[in-house]
Amino acid sequence: MRSVPEALDAIRSGEADAALVPWENSVGGAVGVSLDEAIDGDPLVITRDVVIPVEFVLAARPGRMLGDVRSIAAHPQASAQCRGWLRSHAPDAAIIDVLSNGAAAAAVSNGEHDAAICAPIAIERFGLNRLADKIADHPDAVTRFVLLSRPGPPAQPTGDDLTSLAIWISHDRVGALLAVLTELAVRGVNLTRIESRPTGEKLGRYVFFLECTGHVAEARVGEALQGLRRVCAEIRFLGSYQRAALPATAAEKPVPPPPGLSDSDYADSAAWLRDLRRGEPG
Repeated sequence: MRSVPEALDAIRSGEADAALVPWENSVGGAVGVSLDEAIDGDPLVITRDVVIPVEFVLAARPGRMLGDVRSIAAHPQASAQCRGWLRSHAPDAAIIDVLSNGAAAAAVSNGEHDAAICAPIAIERFGLNRLADKIADHPDAVTRFVLLSRPGPPAQPTGDDLTSLAIWISHDRVGALLAVLTELAVRGVNLTRIESRPTGEKLGRYVFFLECTGHVAEARVGEALQGLRRVCAEIRFLGSYQRAALPATAAEKPVPPPPGLSDSDYADSAAWLRDLRRGEPG
């Protein structure tokens, strides 16, 4: 059972073709280790994403009761999503951070900790007993996973796609982040997410993760990427891929481009400029 760093190292070394890793949660937010590892080392790209409803249980070795629990192993994202339940039902238990929910269950099975916050599937796999069901504080919470692999040509656009990027801005230039956002806005590219992560260089140095609607094959997205290339200190393309279907209660429709910024509009204006350069005013 691999941690996120181990899974991505396996792709880069050629040991594995791809890895499905947690990317963000509707309650806990970004999964920092996944974001950090996506830009550490040789480039990797997202080829698809999937949104999965969250369900956590509290599990322990056979014979142990909830009142006996003094230590609970959990991934930080999992414990954050169960904070209210833990406060009410296990207020004296120490929460021990581990690399994954599977690692939490394995640690309990090995006798390292009293209980684990994990997915129901781990109970049978590790021979544990269920102490409590559905302990997440938000019953409608979902986690988004992304499939990362070595770079290759992106799949064809579907009309409901996302493009993910990591960018480094020029920190010695006023308005550097605004310049980045402007490159997207003036082309009608809808920014759906922005996250900052420390670069590790020193305080105040960040890499920004951007996600926007659209596909690199579309003219407006392609032009926006060219613009970002000109104004960013560094940019890493993390993929264009079909957006995962969300649960029915949270379904969103693609945001259409503003008038004048569709691919056909770009093609028309490009043809017009080509004619002008040939001396054939349109």
